[in-house]
Amino acid sequence: MPTIELRDLAISALEDQKGIDIQCLDVRGQADFADYMIIVTGSSSRHVKSLAQSVLDAMSEAGEKPLGIEGADQGEWILIDLSDVVVHVMLAKTRDFYDIERLWSMGPTRGEKGSEADH
Repeated sequence: MPTIELRDLAISALEDQKGIDIQCLDVRGQADFADYMIIVTGSSSRHVKSLAQSVLDAMSEAGEKPLGIEGADQGEWILIDLSDVVVHVMLAKTRDFYDIERLWSMGPTRGEKGSEADH
């Protein structure tokens, strides 16, 4: 399945399960392990697990198999590796702590100062 369709299918599955603050980061040119990172918050460990399972079910129905799944037992942060698309399903406190969006952003975020040498 083309990467764009894989990305859109994962996002749709997360939307269907009421994922909170779904963000899709285009990391092409920044990472060689994926083209897109999808980050979503679940309201509880149960919701995190449900969101991840929804993505896995959608992929299975489309004939796609993940390369790997991490963290499914704990339900605090589940990572689903779909080759060119990586899905991070997290509790709010975990998402805030790791702040993946800021780590993968190109420029300074709110409150950070960049110098001319940084650009």
